[in-house]
Amino acid sequence: MTELAYTLTVTEKCDVYSFGVVTLETLMGRHPEELISSLSNSSTQNMLFKDLLDPRLPLPSNSKVVDEILLVATLALPCLLPKPNSRPSIQQVAQKLCDSKQPMPFPFYDVSMHQLMTKGIHLLSSEYQKGNFQQES
Repeated sequence: MTELAYTLTVTEKCDVYSFGVVTLETLMGRHPEELISSLSNSSTQNMLFKDLLDPRLPLPSNSKVVDEILLVATLALPCLLPKPNSRPSIQQVAQKLCDSKQPMPFPFYDVSMHQLMTKGIHLLSSEYQKGNFQQES
């Protein structure tokens, strides 16, 4: 269910939350509601990202595709932070999607959800420093 359904208030932060939901749903092949509600649990954070991907599809072998999947997932996770003020704007996410051309710094088969979330926050850290949104504490 979208955040809008819970709050009944339309904001930019609802849009970016929806981007995160749709992105994970596309990668997972199912709605990520259970994953979203457990993102702060240590068991979920230690989970390997590859184990969340849609099992009906083969794991990617092309390094460019791997990097693109990791980048999209990395940017989607901060969009799902529980506090709307902690989320980036959709413009910030779109800018990073367009600008990021470097390979991701971790091996696809060993990357955890925690590593993706941390990297996502780091990629968007220039926006945190500008005060455009606040990191979770």
